[in-house]
This record gives sequence, structure tokens and C-alpha cells, in this order.
Amino acid sequence: MNYITSKNTTHGKDVKLYYQDIGDGQPVVFIHGWPMSYEMWEYQQYELALAGLRCVAYDRRGFGKSSKQLGGYDYDTLADDLASVIDALNLENVVLVGFSMGGGEVARYLSKYGSAKIAKAVLIASVTPYMLKTEDNPEGGVSIEDLAGMIEGVQNDRIGFLSEFGKHFFGINVISHPVSTPLLEYYRMLGSFASPLATVDCIKAFGQTDFRKDMAAFTVPTLIIHGDSDKIVPVEISGARAHQMIADSKYIEYSGAPHGLFYTHRQQLNRDLYNFINNLPLDSELPPPVSVILPSNQPLIV
Repeated sequence: MNYITSKNTTHGKDVKLYYQDIGDGQPVVFIHGWPMSYEMWEYQQYELALAGLRCVAYDRRGFGKSSKQLGGYDYDTLADDLASVIDALNLENVVLVGFSMGGGEVARYLSKYGSAKIAKAVLIASVTPYMLKTEDNPEGGVSIEDLAGMIEGVQNDRIGFLSEFGKHFFGINVISHPVSTPLLEYYRMLGSFASPLATVDCIKAFGQTDFRKDMAAFTVPTLIIHGDSDKIVPVEISGARAHQMIADSKYIEYSGAPHGLFYTHRQQLNRDLYNFINNLPLDSELPPPVSVILPSNQPLIV
């Protein structure tokens, strides 16, 4: 199995980060959202790899197949983990793609490590610049009480909480059901693989971390994508504000898109990612995927 040892250990133990590395070309590092794992990127990784990009995705510590530590779920440590992935794979000219909580890792990495190895950044439904509503951040959309309610829900019935959370995540209601029940259960299962401690501590991290100073570190071209129907990270407190704070940024708002737009709007997202990475007009069509054509006399199954 593919593992990288983080440069930032906790409690004296090595932290093993599981990753998937497919394709060739310019490297794109995908950072998943809470409470999932690298598998959430399957609709992006394979299509973009077939289109000529090297796609790397990894499990955040405490999630998926990575080490389940008793600490280290703050953004400084998580940025160290991201740096470990980039360094261990000798990546240069990297495009960082952060979804939701993962957008915070992009911001903190750039602030802490700079952009020497980074060519571009993408924030998708990201928690940046600052989620928490405070006296000096009245634009925030999450209160301490909201975060406490999430933590209580996880601690009382983690799987039940994830089940209900998934419905809001994908914008499921009486009228709209953009994902199938089996797929919704699959994403719930991915979230269930996270450690209970990591699940709770990361709520504190993405809900309370102030990235406003980190936003100045976005000195590379940046694409910001957000759905206008996002009920988890409302667009007005995140994507729109991030665009105002990052000088060299392009902003795309997806009409009707929920938080989980990586699936519900996957064709549009893949097109925009490919075009942005390749310096093409954002309305250009994605090239057709590479396919293997078998001779007519060769059986499909041997």
C-alpha cells in the first residue's frame, strides 16, 4: 500500500498518510473534505488523469487509511502533512485543490511554506477565510453553539449524525434527490472510517480557525468555486469573501449547487479544473477521455 510518513509526528509515533498517485503530467494534489477520505475525488482523479494530469489524493491523518492519532488535528500540523506529501513525492509546479476543510490546508500551507513548489490553487466550497461568527468577524456564519451541537451529535451517535449530515451535504430534500441512496450510504461509510476523535477535533479546527491572515499568501493564480445552494458552508461567508481577498483569483458560482458539488456538478467541475490548470478559457470543453479500442476479433473477457 502507498504510505508517506509525515514530518510532524504526534505522541512520539510516526504518522502514516495513505495516498493514491495516478496519471502523468503536471501534478494536482487533491485534499478531501470532512469527514470523508481521498475516495471522494474518484470522479475527478480518473477523468483528469485520463486527460493528461498526474492526480495525487491522500487521506488526512485520522481519516480513511491514514494513522488514527490522539492529536495533531490543528491546521499547522495538517499543513505539515501536506508538505510531507509534496516533498516525499518530489512534486514541483503543483496545483493544490482543497475542498471544504481542505481549503484551509491550502491556505495554511501557502502561509507556512510559501509557493515555491506551487503553480496554482483551487478552493472548492472552502471554509476560508473564517467560518466562526465573532465580534470582529460578524460576517461569519457559524456560532460556537452550532459547533457544539455538531460535536454533541457526533459524540452521541456518530453514524446517525453522518447520515443526516449527508442529506444536507448533497442538498437532499422532498423535491431534490441529486444522489442515489446507495451512493449516499457509500459516502456515509467513508465518513465512518474516520476516528471519532479526529471527527470531533476537525470540527473545532475548521469551525474556529481564522485564515484571514493566510489569504495574503495566495500569490499564485487561484480558482474559487462555490455553490449558491451550499447549506454547509454558505457562499456569502466563504467563496465570495475569499475572492475579494485574493487578488489573482477567478470566481465561479454554481447555480443550484449544494456543498457536495464534486459529485452533483462533477462534469462542470472537471471541465473548470482542467481548463484552469491548462490556461484555457473556462468555458472550453474537456477533451474526450483516452480509451482502449479492442480489435473486433479479440474477446472482451479472456
